[in-house]
Amino acid sequence: MSDNVSKFFTAWGDSNSASQAATIAEALAVDARYADPRTEAPLIGPEAVSNYVAQFAQMAPGAEVEAVDVSERDGVTRATVEFRMANGMAQTGQYFVETDTAGKLSRLVGFVGTGTPN
Repeated sequence: MSDNVSKFFTAWGDSNSASQAATIAEALAVDARYADPRTEAPLIGPEAVSNYVAQFAQMAPGAEVEAVDVSERDGVTRATVEFRMANGMAQTGQYFVETDTAGKLSRLVGFVGTGTPN
């Protein structure tokens, strides 16, 4: 499971839209649901998620995204993710991820930060 988590987030920094979409399709289940603070409603399926990620790549050229800490418990993965912009700015987020029986990512719910009090 964590391989698909890493694969999915690494794809965010891929500037080649075709390989980015292929990597995302490889990591996600056909009916995957993706929600984060910047989506009004969950995105459904690899194509919708790829379109969203492609917008990020266009708005943040040269950015890198990495799952820097991944832990699993009772079928749920918690991934701490760093979004590092080309200008040196960075933001950390946390995602809770479920998978299908084939190990593909079926549900991702993201949050800004790591839930640590300021």
